[in-house]
Amino acid sequence: MLSIIGTVPDEKFPLVEGIAKTDHNDLCIGQRRIPVTRGTPALIAAAVKTAEYLGNNNIHVCLIGDTGLGHGSRKLYEYLTKNITKWESDTIVFHYFLPDSDWHNRVLFAIDAMPKRPIMIADAGFMYAAKMSGQAGAYDLFTPDAGELAFLADETAPHPFYTRGFLLHEENYAPDLIKRAYKNHNAAKHLLIKGKKDYIANRKGILKIIENPSIEAMEAIGGTGDMVTGIASGLIESGIDIIKSASMAAYMNRLTGEFTNPSPATQIIEIIKNIPKSAKKTGLMNKDR
Repeated sequence: MLSIIGTVPDEKFPLVEGIAKTDHNDLCIGQRRIPVTRGTPALIAAAVKTAEYLGNNNIHVCLIGDTGLGHGSRKLYEYLTKNITKWESDTIVFHYFLPDSDWHNRVLFAIDAMPKRPIMIADAGFMYAAKMSGQAGAYDLFTPDAGELAFLADETAPHPFYTRGFLLHEENYAPDLIKRAYKNHNAAKHLLIKGKKDYIANRKGILKIIENPSIEAMEAIGGTGDMVTGIASGLIESGIDIIKSASMAAYMNRLTGEFTNPSPATQIIEIIKNIPKSAKKTGLMNKDR
């Protein structure tokens, strides 16, 4: 089972756990409907579309509302410490949370008590918490963008806001930042770095670079990075190894943009709807199902 955990930008949204579906432009969990704009809902919708194509209709999610004040995140952290050991998750994705090292470590201790340790993926706030707590190496995949990679590489930064600016001004930043992140034990076992060029890397260095097709409008559309993580999660849950899943996710994301032919005003859900087309074009169904 693939489990995805995160927050939605609505303080009134209660803690909800259940199986996720998509319906037109909404994400549905039981009777609740959530517009798919960006963030965790976009990640979940992309994972659902990917998994459905591969015959998996069982995407388990756990969400709560949080607009950045942290009230919802703390409730979610506490809920996970008490309930995550009951889940039969093969893969767990952690997304937008208010970073909190102490609560992060409590969740990690709870996962250690699970009968079978799941594959663990982190993006956004939970990736920050993992790095800040010194536990990045416990994860199988991080999916940072360029700025987040700089944060992972900066051993002194307590939060991405304080990342040393010079790191982003290097013309060929990726190889050096990847080395820095691993040298300082601030990276997961694998990295999928999202940007104009997508990099797949591990401690050995860059394994693959994906840069085509290049759809310029995708850079301006909120949620495309979340979509990459969602696709990768669905592929990993299907049994495809992490490096291949990360590479395919980066390529499929670009193909999906090509199929959509978006403008900067295009909503992310319109791109997500074309994930099955990109999966089919890669030959995914025939080779990897």
